[in-house]
Amino acid sequence: MMRYACYILVAFALSACWPESFSFRDSGGMAPEWESFTIQNLENTAPNCPLSFAPLLTEQLKDGVQNNTRLVLNTKQGSGEVNIEGAITAYQVQPVAIQGADNASSNRLTMTLALKIKIKAPKEEEWQMVSTRFADFSSSSNLADVEQKLFAEISAQMVQDLINKLYSNW
Repeated sequence: MMRYACYILVAFALSACWPESFSFRDSGGMAPEWESFTIQNLENTAPNCPLSFAPLLTEQLKDGVQNNTRLVLNTKQGSGEVNIEGAITAYQVQPVAIQGADNASSNRLTMTLALKIKIKAPKEEEWQMVSTRFADFSSSSNLADVEQKLFAEISAQMVQDLINKLYSNW
């Protein structure tokens, strides 16, 4: 008899912890009021950064947000619930993995993107986001030969940083 009472007590305790509802659909961390976004063309304020990288990164950010979130691109500037503007603020190559006789076996291309994200709904807010990413390449390679490939790697990581920021604000 006592054993049955323990079973009933355990079942009752576990039922209090049971969720009211559950779903396999991920609603994400974005506010339900968000339906559209705009991205202004990024500025290129970094010395030595190729001029074509700012427009390329702008398009990759647009594509990334459209393809990985439920937000729709709004072509009228500033009219989305989420409005993004920013600049490439740093672009530099530094030697890494120094070996004997002060020779580097590889170099590192580092790029920094600073974004300002203005939210209109459910309440007006402004977030700041800085993403600094890098890619390494052999010192025997010419930067001009590998620059496009390195930019593709770095920009993909920056797009993911923006998506993470939109989903979770962290």
